[in-house]
Amino acid sequence: MNSPTQMFKEASEAPTRVAHQLAANAAAVSELAGELRANACEAMLTLARGSSDHAASFFAYNAMAASKRVITSIPSSLVNLFQAPSGGPNTWAFAFSQSGQSPDLVAAMAHFANAGSPTVAWVNDLKSPLATGARWALDLHAGPETSVAATKSYLAQLVAGLHLQALWQQDDHLADALSALPQTMNRALTENWSKALDRLARVHQLYVLGRGSAWPLAMEVALKFKETCGIHAEAFSSAEVVHGPMALVQPGFAVLVIAPRGPGQADALAVSKALRERGAAVLVAASGNVSGVASDLTIVESRHPLLDGICAMQSFYVMVEALARLRGLNPDEPAHLSKVTRTH
Repeated sequence: MNSPTQMFKEASEAPTRVAHQLAANAAAVSELAGELRANACEAMLTLARGSSDHAASFFAYNAMAASKRVITSIPSSLVNLFQAPSGGPNTWAFAFSQSGQSPDLVAAMAHFANAGSPTVAWVNDLKSPLATGARWALDLHAGPETSVAATKSYLAQLVAGLHLQALWQQDDHLADALSALPQTMNRALTENWSKALDRLARVHQLYVLGRGSAWPLAMEVALKFKETCGIHAEAFSSAEVVHGPMALVQPGFAVLVIAPRGPGQADALAVSKALRERGAAVLVAASGNVSGVASDLTIVESRHPLLDGICAMQSFYVMVEALARLRGLNPDEPAHLSKVTRTH
């Protein structure tokens, strides 16, 4: 396959799409942030599927750390099958979706809207049922995405969540860093992660590790290995892998560690070192000045530690697309999958 894949082209559009999103949504996000500050919300819930759920978890983790409020992801089946939680004016519901078409998400958000909950949908199609049913519908501005493996829409969702967090918490440092992020993402597009191609070309299984807000990134990385490369990849927090999953780690077992700057980096690097001592074939992707553990892949450093993970994903998407082709697969046509999945 000599011509660029759709996956590669769409991943490469992400910096431009993110810049457009930040500018186009500034007024709406500012208004929503003001509502959040004024509202005495008791619970904040996220609903999503697949890559979007990983983006929702990234938002929930970071916003919970910043706001000190409980924000958690819930399965839509809990709502659609058991009508729980009940919702109400003090329970906010946030949905993340590329298509806005999945019936289970639409039904779950309707449940909360009918109960009087403020509902927010980040979606790439404002005409979709999810968007039209939400009180607040925010366009991801990712543009058409036809590759089955989501790339730019996922990155757009990560940015959208942090944009709201920055304005809600009046975090000027994060807001300023976001304005410079598209430029940094462009650098991440060309960062050399080819060492991963050599190490993962013949791998059939691996662990992907992250800690803190990097754990939702690890989940997305593992999903993309499955979707595009046919690799059985499992994501774990670096704090959890030392329990039961460690039993499978034998000499040569492949591990990819995503370790951007932040409070979770030290633990992720310490576990990386311990895994290498057990003979595991560990690849470490890190940003900042790390000591004691060799970093194989460079995560481009942004103006804020929270944004380093977005740069990591930008570099990863380029690498995993190339890895799929190296393994003789077409990342635009993963087996048994379609772009829009309609779960009930």
